[in-house]
Amino acid sequence: AGLGGAAAASSPCEKACNPRMGNLAHGRALRTDTSCGRHAAEPFCAYSEDAQRRCRRPWCGRCSGAQAGLAHPPAAMADSPFRLPRTWWQAARDAARETIRLDLEAAFYFTHLIMVFKSPRPAAMVLERSQDFGETWKPYKYFAANCSATFGLEDDVRQRGAVCTSRYSSPFPCTGGEVIFRALSPPYAAEDPYSAEAQAQLKITNLRVRLLERQGCPCLPTGPAPQPPPSLHYAVYDFIVKGSCFCNGHADHCIPVAGFKPVKAAGVFHVVHGKCMCKHNTAGSHCQHCAPLYNDQPWQAADGKTGAPRECQSCKCNGHADTCHFDMDAWLASGNRSGGVCDNCQHNTEGQHCQRCKLGFYRDLRKPFSAPDTCKPCSCHPVGSAVLPLGPRTFCDPSTGDCPCKPGVAGPRCDHCLPGYWGFGAYGCRPCDCARSCDPLTGDCHSSSSDVTWHNEAPPFQAVLNESEPTWGWEDEQGFSALRHSGKCECKEQVLGNPKVFCGMKYTYVIKTKILSAHDKGSHAEVSVKIKKVLKSTKLKILRGKRTLYPESWTNRGCTCPILNPGLEYLVAGHEDVRTGRLIVNMKSFVHQWKSALGRKVLEILKRDCN
Repeated sequence: AGLGGAAAASSPCEKACNPRMGNLAHGRALRTDTSCGRHAAEPFCAYSEDAQRRCRRPWCGRCSGAQAGLAHPPAAMADSPFRLPRTWWQAARDAARETIRLDLEAAFYFTHLIMVFKSPRPAAMVLERSQDFGETWKPYKYFAANCSATFGLEDDVRQRGAVCTSRYSSPFPCTGGEVIFRALSPPYAAEDPYSAEAQAQLKITNLRVRLLERQGCPCLPTGPAPQPPPSLHYAVYDFIVKGSCFCNGHADHCIPVAGFKPVKAAGVFHVVHGKCMCKHNTAGSHCQHCAPLYNDQPWQAADGKTGAPRECQSCKCNGHADTCHFDMDAWLASGNRSGGVCDNCQHNTEGQHCQRCKLGFYRDLRKPFSAPDTCKPCSCHPVGSAVLPLGPRTFCDPSTGDCPCKPGVAGPRCDHCLPGYWGFGAYGCRPCDCARSCDPLTGDCHSSSSDVTWHNEAPPFQAVLNESEPTWGWEDEQGFSALRHSGKCECKEQVLGNPKVFCGMKYTYVIKTKILSAHDKGSHAEVSVKIKKVLKSTKLKILRGKRTLYPESWTNRGCTCPILNPGLEYLVAGHEDVRTGRLIVNMKSFVHQWKSALGRKVLEILKRDCN
């Protein structure tokens, strides 16, 4: 009922669905141990009884496998029971035990078996199934006139749910008796037909019936003639194996498995095939996994009770991948929302969702990120750009395309000297020995009446002259900028003195930040940083993460103070420009290399003295 209901729920398979059911024996070869007349013709007699169970006149004939009209092969059990109802298979006369076996080319769902016997039904038989193509077998049901005596089992006539039954082992009727088995009979009848429990009961690759004990027709003699002898053979009219293609509720149509060729049988026009045509973004012969780009959530069988299709969900790959796989760690990290990881990101992208450009490429903001050419190769100048320690190549900023420059070098491509620097070459540019600027090729000073001598205002802090250069070399840095080169100015490093003086500066932001890189924008400089902690913010919303600082001293003073070395962490206290939304750094700012003790001391001053 569950499978039939799922199949009828919606013809386009919008909900849980199942392919059409049919006789799995149609189009397939049934195998038996023997057939009558296989080696030589055999005489036989068949007996039947009237309504009062009195013996009718026996019907006798000959069985010969060599003559079509006298043969009774296993295929006769799988022809049409409606078009050819009087054909049957018959075992050899001396076969005390027999086996009828159906081998399938794939896993199928089996729902029930109907056997119609021409001979009296066996006194004992077993129905068994395999789910591994005959490697192992499990019993479905035992049949016996006396379950306890034959198999040592309880009888389901007296104990509901027992694995043995006596319902189908009576010798009457002596011909035309049925054996019926339902795979979803209690205790399995209430199961979701696609659940793991139901699959363990329904899924088969092979089915066999072992006929263990013959019995004759015990009809009453009609005269002084003796009672007929016991039947010496098994004979079966029909072997009907009802089932369907096994698709986990994700298909309503199936096609032949590769290499399968149906066996032709008289009156048979419909064959149940075994390869699912999957819906709900699933794939596989039995729709047992998700389609290549739909692995964002764990695969599930459809719900046969509620009809929920439980479709596979697409991965978010931004149009840059053809397949993805499900990753349990990513699934758990997302709070069971998304576990898809894109495979082999194309178009120079990378990441779990192909969501960023590879190193050596940057995003073209004029195009949607799903465009195949959204990631452009960096165009860093081979001489003016700095090589990062990550490898032999120069990598630009993936969001802007700006390149990391050597000391004194400027431009998005790092292809010319900064104002006030000269001698563009393998080691960058050198500072001019001039008050203002010099020739970028020769270093000769430019004489101009407009040259101005700049005087530093006395800082409100105790100042220590910083005359020492950093001891680490350029090749060890994580990013590069001319901001680090202090040869042009005498930069004064502020020292934290009187807390009242610090509070009197009325800093509007105080942050712990790591310097990433800096770039000359012509009219101003921009320093890319990663804010790690916000100790104070006033009007602007400052969050942890990447941000840009704007040093005024770059252009206004012809100087690179205060010094911000890429790759190092600083405590920076400065002022916000609310109109432009910028964080400003200038000679009034407090900039000092970060130390935990310094951070604690500034935080204490902010809380205790600056309120």
